[in-house]
Amino acid sequence: MPDHSLSSGVAFSHVPVLAETLLQILSEQPPFLWQNTAVIDATLGGGGHSELILERCPGVHLIGLDQDPTARAAAASRLEPFLERVQIVPVNFAAFEPQEPVSLVLADLGVSSPQLDVASRGFSFRLDGPLDMRMNPAAGGETAAELIERLDVNALADLIYAFGEERLSRRIARRIKADLEAEGAYAGTAALAYAVAGCYPPKARRGRIHPATRTFQALRIAVNDELGVLDRLLQIAPGWLKPDGLLAIISFHSLEDRRVKTAFLQEERLERVTRKPLMASEQEQADNPRSRSAKLRIARRRPDTARSEP
Repeated sequence: MPDHSLSSGVAFSHVPVLAETLLQILSEQPPFLWQNTAVIDATLGGGGHSELILERCPGVHLIGLDQDPTARAAAASRLEPFLERVQIVPVNFAAFEPQEPVSLVLADLGVSSPQLDVASRGFSFRLDGPLDMRMNPAAGGETAAELIERLDVNALADLIYAFGEERLSRRIARRIKADLEAEGAYAGTAALAYAVAGCYPPKARRGRIHPATRTFQALRIAVNDELGVLDRLLQIAPGWLKPDGLLAIISFHSLEDRRVKTAFLQEERLERVTRKPLMASEQEQADNPRSRSAKLRIARRRPDTARSEP
């Protein structure tokens, strides 16, 4: 069911990454593409990208998808001036199906800044909180604490290596399982981060990237099946688009970007608009450090495939 509820008291500050870069690409498309049409923000978050699209494209109706109730409430408040042109749907994008073709599907992948900044969500290794990491706790599912308890040491090491690209995955997995056996469950995210950091040589613990970054990324991806959900989006989103409609995806690590790049090359219904990923300018990176790893790829729905679905 659509969710139009508003909440003005949600502490959810969202600075959209690569926003001006995206808007520039949209402005270069034929004007008819943005007249009396719908667009989908498949990862609504705090509504930062959606707000800018609604401002720049007065002829569009926006459908915002998000499984996080805090994000939906914040986005509803932010987008209240455009209420008649906005539909917010409480769903993961992999389970959504639009009623009619749209001109744009946008997905900004990964964890939003507010999720990282709220300790109780359990995503952050810098702020202590429960070891949770679920995007939608109300939907149930396995927490990160339950995941590391369930997996044996080899399976945990494989997961940390595959989803975190962590070269010390086996050492870290052995430390985690030894801690759990000796002392029981970790008290929270800070305890896990401390254990992971202890697997690094002292000099390596003082780098720009926290030693626990890759391990926390791996657990978050696994808990939320992020790569499986992305694969599903890449499979179904081309079918949501009108002829010449755009699929724009912002990724934050190589596991995501490789999937997007491969899909854009192999999907017969799409042609690439960006040959190489677009990245944040030095100024944007200085203003918003979380934009440093962001990569934007855009593809267009081929007109001659719009009537023939596989």
